[in-house]
Amino acid sequence: MTHVDAEIASQPECWNRAAESALTQRAVLPRTGERVAVIGCGTSWFMAQAYASLRESAGLGETDAFAASEFPLGRSRAYNRVIALTRSGTTTEVLELLGALSGSVPTSAITADPNTPVMSAADQVAVLDFADEQSVVQTRFATSAFTFLRAGLGLHSRAVEADARTALAQPLPEGLTDCGQFSFLGRGWTVGLANEAALKMREAALAWTESYPAMEYRHGPISIAAPGTATWMFGEAPTGLAEQVGATGARWIGGRLDPLAELVRVHRLAVALAGARGLNPDEPRNLTRSVILAG
Repeated sequence: MTHVDAEIASQPECWNRAAESALTQRAVLPRTGERVAVIGCGTSWFMAQAYASLRESAGLGETDAFAASEFPLGRSRAYNRVIALTRSGTTTEVLELLGALSGSVPTSAITADPNTPVMSAADQVAVLDFADEQSVVQTRFATSAFTFLRAGLGLHSRAVEADARTALAQPLPEGLTDCGQFSFLGRGWTVGLANEAALKMREAALAWTESYPAMEYRHGPISIAAPGTATWMFGEAPTGLAEQVGATGARWIGGRLDPLAELVRVHRLAVALAGARGLNPDEPRNLTRSVILAG
């Protein structure tokens, strides 16, 4: 078993602990009505996208998500709080941004490692060390950080954890590892999850993957759907889309579980596809645990 296999399997337990942590670390979480920006890099950016959409759609305050390197410093004072997601606590772009915001905008961070520079770079820090990972490819930290934030909105439940256990127990659809291309689709907050699913497949299995808002998929990207490809929906699909994809000969995978649990299914697919291609998902090509740029 690889490190990432074990980390994927531990997600229901980690989510439970993350939800409990949200009850005791509320100072890190935004208050209702605050205007918030959430920042991160790679996987953390996609989790930020999902949370931003979920919070705003719940009517709890305007919320934006940015790659840390693309945060609009010129309007930073428009935000009541900036939240940084960083597993390692050492990512260059995140630390530089927190430094630039110091003293002007309240900042929070969610990290896995309490012995890193982010502990002093942010005003408030939540440490989810139980979700830290040995693997380079992020799975349980990203979903646990999202669960921490989701629980802070009052939108997490034990049913989500039950769905994750189902995602771990049930076999994947047959024949998926034979597909040569995968498209992941979402709507609202699940667009961020679709983006993360595509990234996970690229990182772990070097797969040709793309991701889109579901309604945008028909505006061009559906042209690549064909026999030997798969289209995977996070959440409820737009009316008629499954049938339109099916007519191309592509595989359609509809989301049956909570969308975060659907991401666990993709984690499993990424590892399975890596194995089928003779790749080690614990050693993804050209990647490191943290991106630290030379000064």
